[in-house]
Amino acid sequence: MPPSGPLPDPTATDRDSDSATPGERAHWSPARRVADDIARHSPLPMLLLWGREHASVNNAAHAALAAGGALPDLPPAPLAAAWRGQPQRVAAGAFELYLTPLREDETVSGVLCSFAAAPADTPAPAPATARLRVLVVEDNIDSQYLVCEMLKAFGHDADGVGSAEQALPMLPASAYDVLFTDVSLPGMSGVELARQAIAAQPSLHVVFASGYGGALLRHVEFPFVSLQKPYEIEQLQAALAAFGPAG
Repeated sequence: MPPSGPLPDPTATDRDSDSATPGERAHWSPARRVADDIARHSPLPMLLLWGREHASVNNAAHAALAAGGALPDLPPAPLAAAWRGQPQRVAAGAFELYLTPLREDETVSGVLCSFAAAPADTPAPAPATARLRVLVVEDNIDSQYLVCEMLKAFGHDADGVGSAEQALPMLPASAYDVLFTDVSLPGMSGVELARQAIAAQPSLHVVFASGYGGALLRHVEFPFVSLQKPYEIEQLQAALAAFGPAG
């Protein structure tokens, strides 16, 4: 259920969150810490809403939009749906607004609001991107969860696992279209996972996410898309938009 009370002011930054001491932050849940870091440090305008007290925190890009009067209002109905656990993607003026529910123990505790620039020169809505089945392999559980929720907000089906060893038996069993994997994983690397997956399913699309640039991918012999961490929502969207369902 969504928190009770009035909706937060989307132009305000929560001072309690800003002034939280390291000791206070240590008592935050992992999901809140990760979401707070993402909201603050993303180059994309973001607003994080958290908890029944309607705590909110925005980043510099979001604050700049608010100061310039370009910030759209949060639409109440989609926001309420996000608090019920339903990811939302809606047009909001010159922006596409992504509302990603953040869960703790199956309960929605927050909503991450991301503002992406709407495509230019599109008088009519663009056709929806093909619905894809995506397997996300990421050993950071909180990051894995957020990526899966974002993919679902794009209209795709997404499952997440924490290692290549978990992913390998799932790939043939579920007929995924896209393997989205971190390069550096415990045990088998993401590169070796992708190599074995493509040997079994040549039509599989591969997206690597890495914080180490392209150094670890120089000798990869199969087609792939690489996203440098931290990447923007638009980059992830563009990578998936080029793919169709695997044959």
